[in-house]
Amino acid sequence: MSYYDQDTIEEVRRANDIVDVIKEYVPLKKSGSNYFGLCPFHGEKTPSFSVSPSRQMYHCFGCGASGTVYQFMENYLHMSFPEAVEALADRAGITLKKQELTSEQKRKNDRRKTLLAIQKDAAVYFYSLLHSPRGEKCLEYFRNRGLSDETMTKFGLGYSDSYSNDLYEYLKKKGYSDDILRDSGLVTFSEQYGMQDKFWDRAMFPVMDQYSKVIAFGGRLMGDGKPKYLNSPETEIFHKSYNLYGLNLARRTRRNYFILCEGYMDVIALHQAGFDCAVASLGTSLTPGQVDIIARITKNVYLSYDSDGAGVNAILRAIPMFKAKGITMRVIHMDPYKDPDEFIKALGADEYQKRIDEAENFFIFEIRQLQKQYDMSDPAERTRFETETARKLIEFHIELERDNYTDTVCREFNIPVDAMRSLVRRLAAEEMNRPIRINTRPAENSDAPVARKDDPDEMRLLSWISDRPDLFQTMADYLKPEDFDEGILRDIAAQMYGQIEKNGIVNPAVIIDSFDEVEDQNRASWIFHENVRSLQETPKEDKGKAFIMTLSRVVRKAYDRRIGTLDATDTKRFELIREEKESLDKIAKLRIADA
Repeated sequence: MSYYDQDTIEEVRRANDIVDVIKEYVPLKKSGSNYFGLCPFHGEKTPSFSVSPSRQMYHCFGCGASGTVYQFMENYLHMSFPEAVEALADRAGITLKKQELTSEQKRKNDRRKTLLAIQKDAAVYFYSLLHSPRGEKCLEYFRNRGLSDETMTKFGLGYSDSYSNDLYEYLKKKGYSDDILRDSGLVTFSEQYGMQDKFWDRAMFPVMDQYSKVIAFGGRLMGDGKPKYLNSPETEIFHKSYNLYGLNLARRTRRNYFILCEGYMDVIALHQAGFDCAVASLGTSLTPGQVDIIARITKNVYLSYDSDGAGVNAILRAIPMFKAKGITMRVIHMDPYKDPDEFIKALGADEYQKRIDEAENFFIFEIRQLQKQYDMSDPAERTRFETETARKLIEFHIELERDNYTDTVCREFNIPVDAMRSLVRRLAAEEMNRPIRINTRPAENSDAPVARKDDPDEMRLLSWISDRPDLFQTMADYLKPEDFDEGILRDIAAQMYGQIEKNGIVNPAVIIDSFDEVEDQNRASWIFHENVRSLQETPKEDKGKAFIMTLSRVVRKAYDRRIGTLDATDTKRFELIREEKESLDKIAKLRIADA
């Protein structure tokens, strides 16, 4: 939680012009109303890093990095938010007065510090054991896996002893209580055995946050047995859905892409081979939260999952999540080897780079997997395959992009291009006319994952209004802040409405800095720049139409959420359906000039 109140945060931000601050680290040249330079967050030869004095924000058109002066200090100098406030206050000669924390806030803050200290002490202990006589077996295991001493140190690898309470006794001597140790995820309790270590006789992999603070561990058996991998449970400082293994190192890469793989050893092997942009999800399928993290750092991802059926399915699940964030994906084929670790050992870094260079576009990969479900020698089966392909093509909303993919798919799979375009147009028209109803009540005992709240249309609409506040009244005629998804989007909408109604403009920097958590600040920052990509990809003559279509989709979803909460017999349901139709009819008749 932030140590400083919003007035203090805003005072410090106003005293530190973002252009002046960034110029201290990145050479900038004025071009029009903005300043441009080489992006400090990814390697590039042509300047795509823009700094706006009027908005007090930066944005990279290459990798998507964006934020206020605070996010620059956090991401470039690897500071926490309070540290960034203090550094900028010192730069401006402002004496800070820390916000008086409540007793509950202080308790939570102290508890978080203690949990982080426990993880750090455990990491140091595991590392020391690895390099002691007791860790010889584990050290030999790592060396047999091809890891150098430098790599082991870089990733902080360690060893948990064969005694089941070894770490517990060590941490107790450090003064930690049983209660806090149980909550750390490193110690378990049972009536039969009392306090025991979570990990013992395993090769240990510390999991670090983006600031290189240890927040959890993964442990691997060195021989036979189950489970082969054991991971820390979720704790107050570790949420696996919002962390990536290797992110603390990969976020500093000079490459303009990430390589996403499955396991700890894959990441380590790739980094050792010189691919310092590799990351992996943490003992779970890729999550929307992890995609959000990647989207804020790069717009290009190479998927290097295992080449077995499970790996293929994982890629197919990942594609729509990345696509929703505007991320370009390519699939690295590693046949005949199973994973990057195995491939690197067998063929080396140069061959892996060739596979990167030859990686397959995600959509062609997806269609190739789809084709395997049909007997292409049967005309009926072939027609069904081509129809499903057309349905996937209409998911590309930008006409030029859709046409490009149509041409490529038809050429790759020997489909008549004119016939495919005709089919796509017909299916798209049917889709536009199909009424959509969202069931907000999950089925009982359903194992389906809860959909992410960050709706891309809502993000795009808010971004558009931040760039064109003159369109605000058009949006406000049909939407209120509470019509946006609950969470960060609704919070941003409420602040934007308040700012425009009061001052007639949007101040993105104030909204971004109003959030306490770094994750929320980064997500808000990304939202304010989504319009850049959308507007760039939209032909000039289609901009007004694109705004109206986006507004229409958001309004439709807002009504659908409200309608979905009502019983089929509720008269208010029919009222809302009528209102929805009237609103959508009015929006369809709007004319937006030069949107």
